[in-house]
Amino acid sequence: MSRVAPPVEYTEEVHEALHEGRAVVALESNVITHGLPYPDNAATARKVEDAVRAGGAVPATVHVDRGAIRVGMTDADIERFAALPGIPKVSSRDLPVVLARGGPGATTVASSVAAAELAGIRWFSSAGIGGVHRGAQETFDISSDLVQFTRSRVAVVCAGAKMILDLGLTLEFLETHCVPVVAHRSDDFPAFYCRTSGHRAPHRIDDEAVLARAVATHWALGSPTSFLITTPVRETDAIDAAEVEAAIGEAVAAAERDGVVGQGLTKYLMRAVDTATGGRSARANMAVLATCAQTAGRLAAAYSTAGTDS
Repeated sequence: MSRVAPPVEYTEEVHEALHEGRAVVALESNVITHGLPYPDNAATARKVEDAVRAGGAVPATVHVDRGAIRVGMTDADIERFAALPGIPKVSSRDLPVVLARGGPGATTVASSVAAAELAGIRWFSSAGIGGVHRGAQETFDISSDLVQFTRSRVAVVCAGAKMILDLGLTLEFLETHCVPVVAHRSDDFPAFYCRTSGHRAPHRIDDEAVLARAVATHWALGSPTSFLITTPVRETDAIDAAEVEAAIGEAVAAAERDGVVGQGLTKYLMRAVDTATGGRSARANMAVLATCAQTAGRLAAAYSTAGTDS
């Protein structure tokens, strides 16, 4: 069988932006299909895209449909993915199967980063990345996001990783695999809707032009990995880390009693945190998405303006 070219299709807006060398930021579609209920999920997706534009870049929400990786969503696409139940979550390892079958799929962080590199997009934004799970010494439960970062030359802007993970081991994994971690406008590695995880970031860079040069230099040195940039949630939207940690501790004990393990544990813990915070964590989640997207838009614009793309 002859070699198959990666099936990548672009919206007209994204194609023109890339052709003209303008800043583009990739986004995941999983937040539409596996986040808030309709129509709030559609409204959130549009707000995140608007935040990228406010930062000075073009949003490119990645999804899978009709046998192709689709880079960019029309308003009709957003509405369809938001309203249609049962669209599967597609990580990196699932891409070839879902593409071959031709059905729709919502991309995660890992598959969005892989798709962004294929599409020639250097920047990606997400609220929070996956990481090393608590107890991974026994379960080997490590997010495919981290593995994908070792393979894709994409700058990832996020608010760190969720507090339900082992954030110390997550940072150790990134260090071992030579993935730079730089905090923007903060000294600490944030924990999603908590401004700090209690772990100091390896580097801090506030100047956007310097940060853009650091990203370009990382790849100029021949590295095949991503470049991770964290930005904390605004203080007005943040939730106290001690409050979240207490809720997680109670939820972990309850999960052990109920026999909840594996992939179901993450959803169980997140639901417990949302209940313990009276729904504030869900609202903070939406705020984090927009904060990261606008920061990614600004950084991508600085990168593009400096002529650092290669």
